[in-house]
Amino acid sequence: MMKFKPTKEDLRDAVNRTTEDLIDYNLKVLFCGINPGMWSGATGWHFAKPGNRFWKALHFGGFTNRVLHPSEEHELLENGCGITSFCQRTTARADELMTEEFIEGGKLLVKKIEKFEPQILAVLGIGAYRTAFQKPKAHLGLQTEKIGGTSIWLLPNPSGLNAHYQLADLAKLYGEVRLAIE
Repeated sequence: MMKFKPTKEDLRDAVNRTTEDLIDYNLKVLFCGINPGMWSGATGWHFAKPGNRFWKALHFGGFTNRVLHPSEEHELLENGCGITSFCQRTTARADELMTEEFIEGGKLLVKKIEKFEPQILAVLGIGAYRTAFQKPKAHLGLQTEKIGGTSIWLLPNPSGLNAHYQLADLAKLYGEVRLAIE
């Protein structure tokens, strides 16, 4: 495990960097975040900021046998999971993104789903999904629509800034997705 704490300069220089998709064919679940934060831009790892609860929610939801460090993200592929984002551009906050970026990101996401055909798309952020797909009434959980044969689940954003959901809530909701895997 490679631990790395970005310096202030690293974080400043991370603006507008991108992270690589962690994706492969026939995944059980493709997790889709909003966009890389500054820590992710600086390190190149998804959900890299220490306050982000993604890795803990994955573990407590039953996807991994331990809490992975962001630098170990490639181990997710071995468990049939991948990670992408609506928007590739790194920002300090998701509200720095424009509606057009979400809509374009939604179109690119559909192309990825059609190409890689994951069993489930788990979107981590209901607002991002509503904006990208212009579905203002979308709700948490399994959606009625699919992309090809891929089911769509909406989950809360695991950012530490999302105080509406505690870790136990996230783990329960992520666990529901885990139980839906065929």
